[in-house]
Amino acid sequence: MGKRVVIKIGSSSLTDPNGGLSIEKLTDHVEAIAHLKKLGYEVVLISSGAVSAGYKLLGYPTRPMTIRGKQAAAAVGQGLLIQAYTEVFARHGIICAQLLLTRGDFQKKEQYQNAHVTLQELLKRSVLPIINENDSVSIEELTFGDNDMLSALVSGLVHAETLIILTDINGIYEENPKDNPNAKRLDYLPSISNELIHKMSSDSGSKVGTGGMKSKLMAAQTALSLGVNIFIGKGSGKKKLEEIINGNGDGTYIGPSLSTVKNPKQWIALHSAVKGEIEVDEGAEKAILHQGKSLLPAGIKAVNGMFSSGDVVQIVNSQKELIGKGEVNYSSEQLAKIKGLSSKEAMEKANQTHPEVIHRDKLVFKNKELIL
Repeated sequence: MGKRVVIKIGSSSLTDPNGGLSIEKLTDHVEAIAHLKKLGYEVVLISSGAVSAGYKLLGYPTRPMTIRGKQAAAAVGQGLLIQAYTEVFARHGIICAQLLLTRGDFQKKEQYQNAHVTLQELLKRSVLPIINENDSVSIEELTFGDNDMLSALVSGLVHAETLIILTDINGIYEENPKDNPNAKRLDYLPSISNELIHKMSSDSGSKVGTGGMKSKLMAAQTALSLGVNIFIGKGSGKKKLEEIINGNGDGTYIGPSLSTVKNPKQWIALHSAVKGEIEVDEGAEKAILHQGKSLLPAGIKAVNGMFSSGDVVQIVNSQKELIGKGEVNYSSEQLAKIKGLSSKEAMEKANQTHPEVIHRDKLVFKNKELIL
């Protein structure tokens, strides 16, 4: 395993029996991360726990169940959570930085790029980024699912070699171990199938988390597609993360991932909004799918929707089957005039300098490079 690691700590691994923030558990995690950094690893921490840290100060007897209650508790608790981390990490001479993200931050290309630049600079300066979802402003349609998917997307964003998801269950089981004590644990999975995801319950295993094993498997599937290996499980003590990286963790290992994916393609595949559609002929389909070619005007049969240069569109074949997505160099208005033409004719007619409608570096494909 490599030297850049993303660690995701769920609410259940940070809370006491009453659902409040456990400083004892937090300290255990901090000591393990500090030990890992001393071994030369770069670490990004994705931490839940803001709601758990804040709800008691708002007068709630238990963790709130309503959206407004959770958002209010997160607003109070996020400061307390980062304060606790900052104080405990300071004992090890480690400086922390806080980043709060939402799905919208990934969908906007400029903000996505800014997040990457900021994280790179922090890691370069040996600062520990601590990332949480901005629960106080997030809406249900734009959440990450107890930070599981957030951890996968961040691990791809920073090109981590490994994503470690710490939870209160020691790995993935064929059946729920709480229902069947004899359930078999899956110590290793080369990949995550859609069948396995559908088999898993989406219910959270704890009263304080919002994700579940299904959420974690979906995150693992995404992380693998981004070139990241995954561990899902638990541990305790100063050396738990070192043991996990050395292959001796108490949980399930998933991978290996065989390739990394550049950030522009990650953004196109997983975050961008589709603004239109381009239908291509059989020759263009073969060229872009199997020959590593860019999409040229000559192979375009039809253009649907209104879009501008720089927008992302989906590409379909003559049977209207989705092939992939890409960032276009031409507007829909320009393409309607130049479809079917040679690149030279198209550039002259559209007064453009790009021979490609979509360059191969800005193309991603269904069931080939990334999960769309």
